[in-house]
Amino acid sequence: MTIEILDWIASEVSVCTKCALHESRKRVVTGEGPADAEIMFIGEAPGFHENEQGRPFVGASGRFLDQLLEQAELTRSEVFIANVVKCRPPGNRDPQPEELGACSEYLHAQIESINPSIIVTLGRISMGTYFPGAKITAIHGQMQSIDGRFIIPMYHPAAALHQPALRPSILADFAKLPDQLNEARAVLGRHAVRKKKTAAHQKIDSPRQLSLF
Repeated sequence: MTIEILDWIASEVSVCTKCALHESRKRVVTGEGPADAEIMFIGEAPGFHENEQGRPFVGASGRFLDQLLEQAELTRSEVFIANVVKCRPPGNRDPQPEELGACSEYLHAQIESINPSIIVTLGRISMGTYFPGAKITAIHGQMQSIDGRFIIPMYHPAAALHQPALRPSILADFAKLPDQLNEARAVLGRHAVRKKKTAAHQKIDSPRQLSLF
């Protein structure tokens, strides 16, 4: 049933006209990943490349995210990736409150359907869904239980492209994901898996492309 629910959400999003973003979008970006994903990443909004392809995180920040996932012993095919809004805001500006509100039911339905062990918010806009008023500099990488779900706020991968000084923090946060996942599994009564010894310290090249658009 989960796959059917996610397909239904995608079909609803594709024709959504609840806010003004539908007027300028090229393609909606509902999200992608397995219906039984244990980790769900929630970004902020589609950018230029996402709007062109209809897929999340396919630009420069997406390539860096793939490398970060590899460090955490994960692949894109194992996680579900979505955004708080499904259409690109003009000029890649921050989503406005009415736009966030219009998309919230879609995101909530995805979360309820997938029921991940961990939700990772990427960036301050996404973080605000669970930590309103908090500063990402103070809580990034720290897993907290909120309303029965484990949430980890993290910097957006794009932060490393624009602010190289944040790169060590982003790498360190992702390195903790395997242990945090097993911690969440233990509490939720789900089976833990052993970490891959050969992937314990994978080297990630510094992101070189500074333009996201």
